[in-house]
Amino acid sequence: MLKPLKMTVLAAILYSSTLAAQDADPGRYPLIPYPQEITTAKGEFIIGRQTNIVAPKVFANELKQLQLLMTTYLGGPLPVAAKPGASSIVLVQDNTITGEEEYHLQITPERVTLSARTGTGIFRGIESMHQLFPVNRTPVADRLKSFYLPAADIKDHPTWEWRGMHLDVARHFFSIEYVKKYIDMLALYKMNKLHLHLSDDQGWRIEIKKYPLLTSQGAWRTFNNQDSVCMSKAKENPDMAIDTQHIVVRNGKTMYGGFYTQKQMKDIIAYAAARHIEIIPEIDMPGHMMAAIKAYPFLACSQENGWGVTFSTPICPCKEETFKFAEDVFSEIAALFPSQYIHLGADEVEKTSWANSPLCADVMKANNLKSVEELQSYFVKRMEKFFNSKGKKLIGWDEILEGGISPTAVLMYWRSWVPKAPIEAAKHGNKVIMTPGNPLYFDAVPDRNSISNVYHFEPIPKQLNAEEAKYIMGAQANLWTEWIASEKRADYMIMPRMTALAEVLWTHHQRYENYLERLASHYTLLDDMGVHYRLPDLEGFTEDNVFIDKGELAVKKPLKDLTIHYTTDGSIPTAASPELPQPMAITKTESIKLAAFSRFGNRGDIYNLRFRQVNYLAPVTEKAGQTGLNLDFYKGAFKSVTKIKADADSAMTVSNVVIPAGLGKEGKPFGAKLHGYIDVPETGIYSFYLTCDDGGILYIGGEEVVNNDGWHAPVQKSGQIALQKGVHPLLVSFVEGGGGYTLKLEYSLNGSKLMPVPDNWLKRK
Repeated sequence: MLKPLKMTVLAAILYSSTLAAQDADPGRYPLIPYPQEITTAKGEFIIGRQTNIVAPKVFANELKQLQLLMTTYLGGPLPVAAKPGASSIVLVQDNTITGEEEYHLQITPERVTLSARTGTGIFRGIESMHQLFPVNRTPVADRLKSFYLPAADIKDHPTWEWRGMHLDVARHFFSIEYVKKYIDMLALYKMNKLHLHLSDDQGWRIEIKKYPLLTSQGAWRTFNNQDSVCMSKAKENPDMAIDTQHIVVRNGKTMYGGFYTQKQMKDIIAYAAARHIEIIPEIDMPGHMMAAIKAYPFLACSQENGWGVTFSTPICPCKEETFKFAEDVFSEIAALFPSQYIHLGADEVEKTSWANSPLCADVMKANNLKSVEELQSYFVKRMEKFFNSKGKKLIGWDEILEGGISPTAVLMYWRSWVPKAPIEAAKHGNKVIMTPGNPLYFDAVPDRNSISNVYHFEPIPKQLNAEEAKYIMGAQANLWTEWIASEKRADYMIMPRMTALAEVLWTHHQRYENYLERLASHYTLLDDMGVHYRLPDLEGFTEDNVFIDKGELAVKKPLKDLTIHYTTDGSIPTAASPELPQPMAITKTESIKLAAFSRFGNRGDIYNLRFRQVNYLAPVTEKAGQTGLNLDFYKGAFKSVTKIKADADSAMTVSNVVIPAGLGKEGKPFGAKLHGYIDVPETGIYSFYLTCDDGGILYIGGEEVVNNDGWHAPVQKSGQIALQKGVHPLLVSFVEGGGGYTLKLEYSLNGSKLMPVPDNWLKRK
């Protein structure tokens, strides 16, 4: 067995610089996720056509992956040698390394030595090398004659075993090529699980040979209401347009859809396996089955097949024909997917048809089931036994707790508004995968807070002790695609916030500012990979801007190679639009649209800016009360703050613009009005940033400052107001649609850094 290159003690002292108290230079070592241990050093290892690779046969797959990288950068593979030469990359099987994904990467000017016990560890180390390769290549990448790796000694392993991403191919379908690109993105950042959501009401995406109608009929649809939303939004944002490659005309009808044959899926599985990523299939039952029931109506309890009170009609758990169908389907799924896991779904089940079914009444009586929730548990437990007979473990969304959960089921926690679910499961001894909607549902439109929210996510609930915490397997982010109809839009929604989750789950160190510096290099790497990521936020303005005599628009560019283009006629900015001057003088009330563009033409968010000339708002003369705000609480579902009913159901006081924990029933909608005064310490232009889930509006002095109304996922909106020093009336109206709420108010003064509004600025009436 080849041994890693060793250095004398003196040489090591002269050569290396171990960073114990500070992080490695983020420009020289832009590694995401950050390694557990890194010792930096002077010098570089030069990789050129004269470099050879030494690898044992056990790492044949990893050698192939490394050669693919070398071909990308150098135009061809490197020679393979039996032993190291003057310039060598050496892969070493080291059985003293215990972790499945653990590796040791040593880079010196003479040699690169990558050691691990397993191919998985070697591959994780190769991806660390990949991130140290050069970026800033030209759009038509010229092959390099050589490039270098900075010297370092890296010892690395993951913190959590489950580091996952999810892709919903049921709502909108994605090509085989894109699924492989998705896998490449996961591999680059050391993610190891891909959860494929293969069926739903809107489409069935995997061939089941025993039930061909599932794909011949269930994989295709005429355009639905989700498609129409995407088409409408595509008028402003072309990335929202439906991919035409998945549109066909059949019998005079325009149909949307697609599916993977089992042969195609085997190819995808093999592609992922070569990159040490496990694909977990999800066939969602008993709910979310409209596509299947339309093809095979016998699956429902009655002839009704559509939408119930809240969700779609489920399959009937009270017919043996249903279980035969489910077992037939999952027999093919189990044979196709090597993963030890199958995801049953079992969420959002409309149980009305069960409650009205005489068949279900008989089954419930025969099995001593007291509720339809217990009937769902009966279905899940029976399916779990079948999964176990196939050597598989069942995963279900956290609704599988309702009605009782088996000791061996794996729970995937998503309902942020039910925080007790993962705690109960872990205390019960069930394994738990954390994927709370806030912040890990990546279908929520990102804003300037999204990366920070993901980076500061803590997978282990505080209520668990050290022993119970062992049941937390890790976490994943989910990409539901109801309103993600193109591959470009999917890229935008997951990148770069997936990089933040990767660091949380691999390293679990909090070094956010250093991470942001490292991330700056990754935008160019993602450009090289053809990823249409979300560009970093532009700063220096709000959506609604005010000025007194004259103003200026001075945009702070987060990346040096961005260009910013603008229009004033209401049209969408393109790379051919005028480039924004720095700064741009504002002398009149007007509207400006602007967007940033990367060097490859990747367009960032479109900012719709309004500029208004105003006078300073004078303070009121009435005397404010004690520190804090009054909060009026309103029971009910209000889709806009303008619809909140007249009379409050209760009232209380709060210290700031916050909704107290536990206010209202868990997961239920409500409205709230927080009112009082804001006492600003100096005259100036104040920018306010209101983050809401669901909706809210900020009023100061009776003027609307920030409108973030409507039911939506957490998003930040902003606006400005010119205030004289003193006391001004303040009102924040807020509505929660059910499912977990967020409310936060921040400010800046005359362009200063964003800060929370201080408690002592707020006064009660």
